[in-house]
Amino acid sequence: MSSIHYWNYPTDIFCGPGALEMLAERCILLGMRNPLLVTDPGMLLLEPLVLLKAHLTNADIPFDVFSNITSNPSMTDVALGVLAFKNGQHDSLIALGGGSAMDAAKGINLAVIDTQGLHRFEWSKIIARYPTLADFPRLGLPPLIALPTTAGTGSELGREAVLTQNEENIKRVISHPELLPATVILDPLLTRGLPPALTAATGMDALTHHIEAFCSPLYHPMSSGVAVEGIRLIQQHLVDAYTDGENMVAREGMLVASAMAAVAFQKGLGGVHALAHPLGARYHEHHGLLNAILLPYVLIANRSTIQVNIARLARYLELPSPDFDGFLEWVLDMRKQLCIPNSLAEIGLDADDAEWVGKQALADISSSDTNACVLDADDYSQIFRNAVNGVLQGRTT
Repeated sequence: MSSIHYWNYPTDIFCGPGALEMLAERCILLGMRNPLLVTDPGMLLLEPLVLLKAHLTNADIPFDVFSNITSNPSMTDVALGVLAFKNGQHDSLIALGGGSAMDAAKGINLAVIDTQGLHRFEWSKIIARYPTLADFPRLGLPPLIALPTTAGTGSELGREAVLTQNEENIKRVISHPELLPATVILDPLLTRGLPPALTAATGMDALTHHIEAFCSPLYHPMSSGVAVEGIRLIQQHLVDAYTDGENMVAREGMLVASAMAAVAFQKGLGGVHALAHPLGARYHEHHGLLNAILLPYVLIANRSTIQVNIARLARYLELPSPDFDGFLEWVLDMRKQLCIPNSLAEIGLDADDAEWVGKQALADISSSDTNACVLDADDYSQIFRNAVNGVLQGRTT
């Protein structure tokens, strides 16, 4: 029996060690004769890019590499990518890397066809205009294949791109159904060189996606079910992937859990992301690390609303104390095992901008509107102060 699994949920997915071997076939089937390969600069000398380039070369598929993107990709990065796409007369895209590469590739894909698309399909503008996926205009975007090398963002299975607006230093969520890649390849061999710290941060990012989706007040039982199983997979595999980067079972389990999160958060995200987005844009810290630090502080803020459902989740995970406190202790213990800092102060942030952070978090309606309970700007400011100072549940962590 083949070790490569095929699913279509919600797009074509090939999963397993060696799944990269499906790439050339998928390029041919999708009519990709001259793809632009989008990756981040840190990938240029690493094994995943070497393997992918060799695979395309052996299949006689011409390509160029575009890597002029930042860790929090911006509209400017996308504009440079559009120039590279057009100058190289490319007809398609391949995204290789973490969320930065995925989001940049999606942004390029949209902007190549619709020069105003990054503004026209910004989250705050589409809610009323396009209430369902069928309401969006058909654009005919070039085909995109995604190969994640981290297990965290889930961007490979998302219809969104998160890009920084350079002038305002604010992250914008861009959404269109055609941003969903035509094929996703989840090959754990492409993640084995990921450093432990990035394995930890990206894994906690995936966990945050699932928890926030599970706690969202929107009614979407299909996504809730995906979130529950995604959390279990992370419970099973994240620490193993962190402690042994060559553990392909753990690496594959985390890739699957990460991809599942993009399906789960169709139900919405929450306060962790509402805070992490402006902090990432302003301070250029890693998105997954910010989520990992902020998660318990937002859980505490939402406790009164989520504790019944969290207790149900804790029972499914077979935690020693199957209640909210037991679940919180599990999250804190996992952070400790992964050497995640307890507070934002430990990564150099202070509370001077608390009011600004609170206002920006509330304004990030792509996340704040689906937080488990209603929070105002002052609430977000206080959560931020708590996270800076390490004040959790009435004690200092």
